[in-house]
Amino acid sequence: MGLRTPEQFLDGLRDTREVYYRGQRVSSVPDHPELGAAARHAAIDFALADHPEYRELATHHEDNEIYSSYYRIPRDSKDLLARTKLIEAGTSQGATLVILIKEIGTDALFALRRVLARAKDSQGLARVEAFHRECRERDLALAVAQTDVKGDRSKRPDEQSDPDMYLRIVEKRPHGIVVRGAKIHTSCTPYVDQIIVLPSRSMGPGEEAWSVGFAVPAAAPGVRMYASDFLHGTDDSFGRPISTKHKMIETLTVFDDVFVPWDRVFFHSRPDLAGSAALTFVEYHRFTAVSYKLPLLDALVGAGIAIAQANGIERAGHVRDKLTWLSGYAETVRGLVELAALRCEVEEGMAFPHVFTTNLAKWTFARDFHKAIETVQDLAGGLLVTGPSGADWESPAVRPVLEKYLRAAWPADRRLAILNLIGELTTRLYGGYQAVLAIHAEGSIEAEKMAMLRAYNPNRALKLAKTLAGLDLGGEA
Repeated sequence: MGLRTPEQFLDGLRDTREVYYRGQRVSSVPDHPELGAAARHAAIDFALADHPEYRELATHHEDNEIYSSYYRIPRDSKDLLARTKLIEAGTSQGATLVILIKEIGTDALFALRRVLARAKDSQGLARVEAFHRECRERDLALAVAQTDVKGDRSKRPDEQSDPDMYLRIVEKRPHGIVVRGAKIHTSCTPYVDQIIVLPSRSMGPGEEAWSVGFAVPAAAPGVRMYASDFLHGTDDSFGRPISTKHKMIETLTVFDDVFVPWDRVFFHSRPDLAGSAALTFVEYHRFTAVSYKLPLLDALVGAGIAIAQANGIERAGHVRDKLTWLSGYAETVRGLVELAALRCEVEEGMAFPHVFTTNLAKWTFARDFHKAIETVQDLAGGLLVTGPSGADWESPAVRPVLEKYLRAAWPADRRLAILNLIGELTTRLYGGYQAVLAIHAEGSIEAEKMAMLRAYNPNRALKLAKTLAGLDLGGEA
């Protein structure tokens, strides 16, 4: 097949998958008023292949095959830079909201290939490679279910009063395994074709049942998805110019005795692989994460500049200072993403983003994001929360009043358009959604700092410091 159209992608979602939204079973995801909007947003990943500006970036030719560039194995820094540009392009088309139905799945595939190659697990590696080929050839959409519900976080998986708090194998059969448990925060799950499941932490002896990685169809019997409604009902395009059309759905994904055939089991009963699979995926996915944050930062910078002009304050010293900080923050994150690609590590012919620099980029983004929101809100003013609604603007009686009294350096319609964009990005439901993602998505701020500490090689710095201090380089500290 090679490439699918957005319509073919959406049609493929009309199956028997078990999705619940606001307490009700959803009969057809693409035709649901809320989930359908999210599915159409996800279809952007398929539309890019035919987009005149992005077609070359979004598609890859190999021999006689053409397929989505997401499924291309990156071989060097050039390939990683192309991947970050593709992720940025898709997120820009998604109005600052990432698509994530091919990005995250290929992060997992690349991580599994690396982990299993390092472990010299030829059988598991062959299964991942076969699954990768199938996804590429059929142009499939993928979700990754990694975060376990965890139960009592002071206890390990085998210490929980309910062993299903971490997903586990409950039975091994001649033709596969049966798994039970739940994963949480699984993005896009209702509108993908396959779900890749990975451990969320390291495992030890006695935790073999929880040490498993596999893939199942979203419509597999026993898979149930309970969808979040956080962005529900945002249908006022005047006040919410992004979230009326662009949504992402996360689910609590329950695996109720789900059968997984052996050819989709990538590893099992391997505590020695659980932690490395979890970490390697996260390290790759954080590169994706910072890549898709770039359009959001550009939007904040652009909106900050525009509202300063609209309010007539762009020449004030404190405003220029705020805009300098804001643009410097955005460009620092962008530069670190590119540096992570340029400093990539190549192993078994596959390039991986530089771990320390990737986490530095993600930490820099997350650490300062709320300050960026505060800065843009400061430039905008109180109309972010006291301004008129779309119904007010459409009212023949009210609109002339608004046009007269809400103009500034710009006419009221242009000023309100920027204010409503800022409100969407920083103040309303979508802004709150992005603010929480900045802290927790793809790992917390503390997780990124821990990853940096693990990845940092202190030898160069220690050698220089000891030399300057006149210490014996071979001596103890």
